[in-house]
Amino acid sequence: MTPPENQMATLEDNNHLITTPEYQLATLEENNQLITTPEYQMETFEENNHSMPAPETQPNKRRKRKSMVWEHFTIETVSADSRRAFCKQCKQSFAYSTGSKVAGTSHLKRHIAKGTCLALLRNQGNQQTPGTPGMNGNGSMSDPPRRHYRSHSSAYISFDSDRCRPEIARMMIIHDYPLHMVEHSGFVTFLKTLEPRFDMVSFNIVQGDCVSSYLREKQNVMKFIEGLPGRVCLTLDVWTSSQSLGYVFITGHFIDGYWKPQRRILNVVMEPNPNSDAALSHAVATCLSDWSLEGKLFSITFNHPVGEPGLQNLRSLLSVKNPLIINGQLILGNCSARTLSNFAKEVLWAGREIIKKVRYSVKYVKTSEFHEQKFLELKEQLQVPSEKDLSLDNQAQWNTTYQMLVAASELKEVFSCLDTSDPDYKEAPSMEDWKRVDILCTYLKPLFDAANFLASRTNPNQKTFFHEVWKMHELYHSITSHGDPFVISLAEIMQEKIDKYLKECILSLAIAVVLDPRFRMKLIEFSFVKFYGKEASKYIKIVDDALHELFLEYAALPFPLTPAHAEDGNFENMKTEEISYNELTDFDAYVETTSQNKKSELEQYLEESLLPRFQEMDVLKWWEENKLQYPVLSTMARDILTMQVSTADPDSVFDTEIKELDEYRSSLRPETVEALVCAKDWLQYRSATEVSNALVKVEDLRS
Repeated sequence: MTPPENQMATLEDNNHLITTPEYQLATLEENNQLITTPEYQMETFEENNHSMPAPETQPNKRRKRKSMVWEHFTIETVSADSRRAFCKQCKQSFAYSTGSKVAGTSHLKRHIAKGTCLALLRNQGNQQTPGTPGMNGNGSMSDPPRRHYRSHSSAYISFDSDRCRPEIARMMIIHDYPLHMVEHSGFVTFLKTLEPRFDMVSFNIVQGDCVSSYLREKQNVMKFIEGLPGRVCLTLDVWTSSQSLGYVFITGHFIDGYWKPQRRILNVVMEPNPNSDAALSHAVATCLSDWSLEGKLFSITFNHPVGEPGLQNLRSLLSVKNPLIINGQLILGNCSARTLSNFAKEVLWAGREIIKKVRYSVKYVKTSEFHEQKFLELKEQLQVPSEKDLSLDNQAQWNTTYQMLVAASELKEVFSCLDTSDPDYKEAPSMEDWKRVDILCTYLKPLFDAANFLASRTNPNQKTFFHEVWKMHELYHSITSHGDPFVISLAEIMQEKIDKYLKECILSLAIAVVLDPRFRMKLIEFSFVKFYGKEASKYIKIVDDALHELFLEYAALPFPLTPAHAEDGNFENMKTEEISYNELTDFDAYVETTSQNKKSELEQYLEESLLPRFQEMDVLKWWEENKLQYPVLSTMARDILTMQVSTADPDSVFDTEIKELDEYRSSLRPETVEALVCAKDWLQYRSATEVSNALVKVEDLRS
């Protein structure tokens, strides 16, 4: 039985007698196995194994000590069951064995290699003792042999400076950090502290690395687009800058082989004169050439005002580079988010004087704690049921002005009472003003609902937006003026604008709705009667003729013999696979639809019963499931349902001004701006795709 004091000594020795912080750090290094040469590893392994002898092995039959440390230590027995190692130079003792337990040699090597034996240093002089690590010819401690950290739970990873540079570029791209950050003193100091061996990079180097990352990712996106089964729709989002330069952000929208909507930013084109008639056509030409999209383009949606000469330039370009669909009637369209913002600005401008009074009133209450407390007390006394909170608007986003007006209108009784009880409250709206505030809110609400619909959808298309336009048209044409000149003027303005908007986009909106199996042509016939009254039949015929003409154009295209391969972008397998009888189901469907039925796919589809509308429906999924029954019509539907109604991101739907590129990015070369913007977009999508694919694999394994 080992005495308690010897057990404690053994425990301390096995834990390497940690005392000072420096000694703790050295012990941590040894516990993490600071590996040097293979011989050194084997010696340490053998010595450490002495602490765990096999049951059959007797203590007096241990192997001969081969470690280099025994040139500097002797073993002496200090008691019946305890032996200690004594340094030959300084005579300091260290634990070696207690009973049958033998300590390792790591702590002994550390005494020699780390230079903690002062007597050894004094006695060595200018000559290095053979076998002593860490001594150089000058008698001073040299750097210890190069060691690599290895933990028990992870494999050894060496430092690779070349691998760090692409990661820095990726960090800059994903987080929009300024490229000059790599030259900031704080960042340089941080990296040097983290890893002194890292070679610092300059602005020019990281800029080149970012462009290289962009070019690598571009090859992947290009392969993806080349394998698309359908056409591409473009949106053009024009930004300005402090230098009055324009930047055209071009985004491609398409349906992939799995019938899922996709989008990628393809180009950022700098235009010196963004308001010129040739600006947009030049940007589109750059995109078509850069991505080989000639013949693959279906539609363009833009948010920048374009005159007739500019539209003619676009049509001329597309007629050469791209086969026009139904004479180009669907090729061009205005951004609906920008249109809604323009409508809202018209309403707000008409009521600008009244809005100033409301803004002053809200500001008076919200900027003083005393005034706000008094306002809340009046609200409680009057028992006003409104739950809305007052807030000042941000005039750069029109929805905040609408929300301010709605909240203030519900609390107008409190404001009126405040006007009579607080002599400092001036310029309060009159009762007539509050009536006009209600009129403004009435006109702004359908615009707010439609814009909110765009902001809440990641991929709003023509089909889904038709219903919002219908509601706006119904409201603006149903409001009566009651003889108020203000209401009459506002009603005329809004009716004229909504009618003009419908004239420009009704065809693309209507065709998209027809391809929803819950509506087909029935909703068009019903809504057009309300839109156009007695002339409804004329406009219904325009939609029907365009739909049939478009179907005939698609029917004339080469029929895909193997849709499954084409949609997946996998054409190589077609050369080696043999077609069995089970793989001719597409052919059987084709024979059935062309031989037995006199009517076309389009006519059959339009005559079928409407699907129920009780729940949200994935229309693309329906066309995927019915592509064998409607091979031509499903191909047409895939392209039409790709058309975009808006170029704006969800966070900029309510903007009243065009976006402006910040001064830092404006100072970069146009090629660098394009690389940073596009690479960020692609890297985000790649990460999302990798996660999605991993989840699919997990689900496949579970099933």
